[in-house]
Amino acid sequence: MTINELLEKRKAKWEAMNAFLNTHRNEKGVLSAEDDKLYSAMETEMVELTNEIERMNRAAALEKIMSKPVSEPITLKPMSSDDHKEDKTGRSSKAYKDALMKALRTNFRSISNVLQENVDTDGGYLVPEEIDGRLIEKLETENIIRLLGTSIETSGDHKINIAASKPAAAWTDEGETITFDDAKFSQILLDAHKLCVAVKVTEELLYDSAFDLENYLTSAFAKALANAEENAFLNGNGVGKPLGIFANTGGAEIGVTTSGNTPTYDEIINLVYSLKRPYRKNAAFIMNDSTIAVIRKLKDGNGSYIWQPSSVAGEPDKILGYPVYTSAYVPEISAGNKVIAFGDFSYYNIGDRGTRSFSQLKELFAGNGLVGFVAKERVDGKLVLPEAVKVLKIKD
Repeated sequence: MTINELLEKRKAKWEAMNAFLNTHRNEKGVLSAEDDKLYSAMETEMVELTNEIERMNRAAALEKIMSKPVSEPITLKPMSSDDHKEDKTGRSSKAYKDALMKALRTNFRSISNVLQENVDTDGGYLVPEEIDGRLIEKLETENIIRLLGTSIETSGDHKINIAASKPAAAWTDEGETITFDDAKFSQILLDAHKLCVAVKVTEELLYDSAFDLENYLTSAFAKALANAEENAFLNGNGVGKPLGIFANTGGAEIGVTTSGNTPTYDEIINLVYSLKRPYRKNAAFIMNDSTIAVIRKLKDGNGSYIWQPSSVAGEPDKILGYPVYTSAYVPEISAGNKVIAFGDFSYYNIGDRGTRSFSQLKELFAGNGLVGFVAKERVDGKLVLPEAVKVLKIKD
């Protein structure tokens, strides 16, 4: 079944659920125990359809990345004396990429001289530019904050100037001197926190020339890095890791605190309008799937659900006209937790320092037929304008 067919099926199911509620509520406005059981089954099917649509969207995005050519086309004329000339050097060259893949396949027993020119401070070998580019593309597919945030490549500590005072205005008579207070600026510093992730490969696959080691490692490392990054970009405390959106200090501002144990329709509206108008233009919601299960049941004053399922492949569902994204790392509904973020996430800046590297993990899998590899990167992230994102907090 195609994505469009699933979208149509989900839309029909959603309409059927609304019709069921409208025709099966009793005089008290609630469902009987038997009808509630039937409605719960429909809800389960709705969630399953949504999960499958999201999975197929992710698969389509990854397929698009994987279908890109992994080598440069031949552009020189046949029989040219420059047939074997390569203009690219260092990490950009095919020779460097081939040397790294050979080193990986031989468990770093065969190290070419070309690799020795690109070693990081920890002894890892820098990732070839082509593979690093594919890693970044997959990180943006797997990591919702990389998709919505702003990425910056840095070579050292990166300072971002932000206004510490608001713009001023004054009415003046003709010919009078115009005076304003001096504008003040504060600085946000993007550091470089080291993130290491490991994957393992059986020796049989490693030495099998038919096994696509390059794509396997690229996909495995990208997923592992993306998961760790997303968790830190949302929940990190800024100590040895990025400062997350939900951090108590330096994170997003609290827009609404609920009066009960779960968010209400009115509180979602209050959250939206707690965000200043300029930031609402490109705003979106981020929440956990378990929170969505609660929000999906909320209705407006006319009895219509505020949840708006997407009917177009590749587009997110919406609440009150704003797109909704999910992350397993957003806290679930529980007393005192911040459970929904709403705002313009382009103000979350991600600083990528230098180049990622690969190295061998010798100790962990020694003697059990597995070979471990480590990918390392240096990255930081901060919300440079906390007022650009508001969060909804469950009461203590």
